[in-house]
Amino acid sequence: MNTYPLSLRSKLPNVGTTIFTVMSALANEHQAINLSQGFPDFEVDEKLISLIHQHFQKGHNQYAAMAGVISLRETIAEKCNSLYGVEINPDTEITITPGGTEAIFSAITSVIHPNDEVIIFEPAYDCYAPAIELCGGVPVYIELQAPYFKVDWEFVKKHINHHTRMIIINTPHNPGGSIFSADDMLQLQKIIETSDIILLSDEVYEHIIFDNAKHESVLKYPKLAERSFTVFSFGKTFHATGWKMGYVIAPENLTKEFRKVHQFNVFSTNTPIQYALADYLKDADNYLYLPKFYEEKRNQFSEIIKDLPFKFVPTKGSYFQCVDYSKISDESDKDFAIRLTKEYGVAAVPVSAFYHRAKDNKLLRFCFAKKKQTLEMAAEKLQKLIP
Repeated sequence: MNTYPLSLRSKLPNVGTTIFTVMSALANEHQAINLSQGFPDFEVDEKLISLIHQHFQKGHNQYAAMAGVISLRETIAEKCNSLYGVEINPDTEITITPGGTEAIFSAITSVIHPNDEVIIFEPAYDCYAPAIELCGGVPVYIELQAPYFKVDWEFVKKHINHHTRMIIINTPHNPGGSIFSADDMLQLQKIIETSDIILLSDEVYEHIIFDNAKHESVLKYPKLAERSFTVFSFGKTFHATGWKMGYVIAPENLTKEFRKVHQFNVFSTNTPIQYALADYLKDADNYLYLPKFYEEKRNQFSEIIKDLPFKFVPTKGSYFQCVDYSKISDESDKDFAIRLTKEYGVAAVPVSAFYHRAKDNKLLRFCFAKKKQTLEMAAEKLQKLIP
């Protein structure tokens, strides 16, 4: 216990414990089915586990290169060429990171200066704004309207000025489940192509996209790619969120600035897993099956809640489904999420947590990246909501 009354001035005075931690803890406390935090409850492919074990035994247990194992970066470059028709230099344009969040943090802090403005589309993943604020930057929030969560690009134009330094996009979108179209990308390109605006494209759900839609990566648009940090996640792709593995692709000039921060933030990323991923990615079937795999889970979840008093538009991408519960209760979404966990045994996330000033649209976000039996058990519990 300190006897001297230490004076502290928080750099993030308005930030507390994330809603994901809160709801998962509440789910554990009440033995509820956790459809709140975004993680699968099924296992990682045994082939990938075996590859990691092999690389442990081969002695790949010391620091990797700061930018990442070169064989993994080369395989990522091949993957990007196959999927998006783009040539990426694995040496100067790809950096392996311990998860997408570190990539986002390092990208923001590498280029944002005090008073720089950064456009964020809300509802938004909660790691964007704190990183901006730590740099002295100014988040500029533009609201996406439920239930489709589409961008009004004419409205975006009105928020751009000489202070605008970055725009953050997220497709497929968390929590809304919307996706950017080719037209969205072209409109964005037109808005920023004659500016100094940098783009941060959060694409961690690139392979979880439905209804035969194509993922419109920034990498497919040269005029966007030349000014973009594009962030991806192995954890989301391969059902291994606890591994915290991701990567960022950016042109050489942005990568150089990114690595200046990255090297003093984490320096390098888990070595044996990088080698294993390099081997595993060589077989494209290990990720090309994902859209169909998760679409089946989306459809299953939609089917089991269709007779419940929820309103919803089936998600277009990600492994989240937002539902409107306004026919059930007029409680705030946070209060209803807590009661749903305690009294009905199913945990969800209130969507108001994804706004800088909690906006209550009577929406909950459910994660359907679960085993069939888990979703069926949740449905059984949720049936009690029917009067």
